[in-house]
Order: sequence, then structure tokens, then C-alpha cells
Amino acid sequence: MGINQYSSSEVPSEIKKWNWGAFMMNIMWGIGNKSYLTLLCLIPLFNIIWIFVCGAKGNEWAWKNGNYSSPEEFFLVQNTWNRAGFVSFIITICILAVYILLAVVFAAAFIGSFNNY
Repeated sequence: MGINQYSSSEVPSEIKKWNWGAFMMNIMWGIGNKSYLTLLCLIPLFNIIWIFVCGAKGNEWAWKNGNYSSPEEFFLVQNTWNRAGFVSFIITICILAVYILLAVVFAAAFIGSFNNY
């Protein structure tokens, strides 16, 4: 049989999972996996919706555009992207939480300074 025992339109059910790499690192992930639909994330405002589409459909796009002989081989490659994407998600959430906390503290200090007058 050929390199891929599945037809190009057939995606195994275990492939249809969320992909953190496609969600958080969509442009780099798309270029690396020959899934150029992720470049639509460059369109302002549309990208807010499209990153979720990339996360949901990323594995399917990568499977169809790659030369993988089995789902195990596919996941060996994608697990690296998933780890990197998940770590960048956690770091982004932490930075956002610190930013919101600092904004609240500065706003409270600014409003509190008016009580002295």
C-alpha cells in the first residue's frame, strides 16, 4: 500500500481532536504543516473566530496535507506542537491575569488618591 493507507478525504476518528498548536501558534503551525488556511488569522477581527476554527480543524488539515503513514506517526509530530501551544496558552493567561490585576490596583490607587482632596 502507499504511504498513507487512508484516502486523502478520509480522516481517522482519532485525528479529530483539538490542536493547541494550531490554536495558539496558528500562522507558524499552518506554514509548518502546509495548512495555509491558518493565514486567514492575519485578517483583523476575523482572526478572533478563526483561531477557534484552526484549533478545532487543525489536525484534520495537517493530516490531509501531510504524508503520514499512521495516526501514531502523526501524533508524534503534533504532540510537540500541542505542548508548545498549550504552554503558550498558559503563559498568555498568566500574563493577562497579571495585567488585569495591575490595572485594578492602579485604578484603585488612582481613585483612592482623590479622597485626599
